[in-house]
This record gives sequence, structure tokens and C-alpha cells, in this order.
Amino acid sequence: MTDNPIVHIIDDDTSLREALVRLFRSVGLEARPYVSVAAFLEAGNNDTPGCLLLDVRLPGMSGLDFQRQLEDLGIRMPAIMMTGYGDIPMSVSAMKSGAVDFLPKPFRDQDLLDAVAIAIERDSRNRTDNREKDQLQALYESLTRRERQVMTRVCAGRLNKQVAADLDLSEITVKIHRGTMMKKMRARTLADLVRMAQILGLKDPHVDASGLARLDSHDL
Repeated sequence: MTDNPIVHIIDDDTSLREALVRLFRSVGLEARPYVSVAAFLEAGNNDTPGCLLLDVRLPGMSGLDFQRQLEDLGIRMPAIMMTGYGDIPMSVSAMKSGAVDFLPKPFRDQDLLDAVAIAIERDSRNRTDNREKDQLQALYESLTRRERQVMTRVCAGRLNKQVAADLDLSEITVKIHRGTMMKKMRARTLADLVRMAQILGLKDPHVDASGLARLDSHDL
């Protein structure tokens, strides 16, 4: 496994695959060719840094169908679509599914290289964001259920006394939970904490009292 970005070329045209590999290597990019989606999946390169260059019409699963299933398959690489038979509805479908670009064949080398540069940059940003989210998720999972309840309410804009009323606690107890929670989340300010909650996708919980009856001594 390499940390250098790889352009994965999936196209059933042998001469085009070979030409694209030469093009990418001429600008210092690693490229790997595949004749079909099945060949790509079998190679096990599903989560390498880089991007996918997908022909729309492929043997077996089509490029469009594969693009739509990337998230379900756990593949996070951005995709660039290419076709010799493209039309407007097809390109709209690809872009709605998150394609970086849709290139009709024949395309200019520079147009392809520009699209690949954008895709690789997007992949780099996504991976950085995902690492941050994974780290925050680990911190959030270290909280007790009560601390999570305090965190989500505080991030929803509830004052300590309102949180205390929501959870049937004293205000001083809420302050203690809040201080401990802030330390565990490594949040220096409320603004930091709110940003973390947004990254984690935490909902406004202030009407949700689930779990209160199931609290054990560890949660109090």
C-alpha cells in the first residue's frame, strides 16, 4: 500500500488504458489499469489515495452503476467519468452522484489532467476530514451517557440551568459534567465544542430524554 495518489483507470479499451497510463506517468502520477469493475475490486485497491477514472460503458457493472455504489462499497475515492457515447442526461446523473467531471471522448490530455488534479485534491481534503471525524468519534465514545446528554444540549444552545431542568439535575452537577466533558473532548471553548458536534452530526437532543432510565453508576 502506498500513500502516493494513484489514478485507477477502468476501461475495456486496451489501447486507451495503455495510453492513459503513459500520460499519467509522464507527469509523475502512478496509474493502474483495469478492464472492468470486477477486476478493480478483485485487485483490492479500494481505499488507496487518489481517484477513479471510469468509462461509462463497461463489461459487467457499468461505470455509472459503480459510481452510484461507491459509498455503499466503502470506496471514498472521487470519480471522473468518461465516455464516447455521453449525452446530457447521462452527465447530469453522473454529476449528481458526485462525479468530479464528465469527459466525452476524445478529450484533451490537459482537460483530463486538470480533472485528475481536482479529484486528487478533493480526495486529500476528504481523507483529512475523515481522519478528524474518526478522532472526534473516539473522543465522543469516551464520554458517559450523561456527559453526551450534557454535550448535545449545550451545543444546542441550552444554558446550564436549562440543561439541569432537562435532565433533572442540579446546576452544579451539570457544570461538573460539562467541565469533564470539555476536557475529554479536548475542547477549549464552546465554539470548539459546537464545531465538533457539527462534524459528528449530533442532532438537537433537547427533547430526547432516551437513556435516562437506563443510567447506571458509571453514568452518574
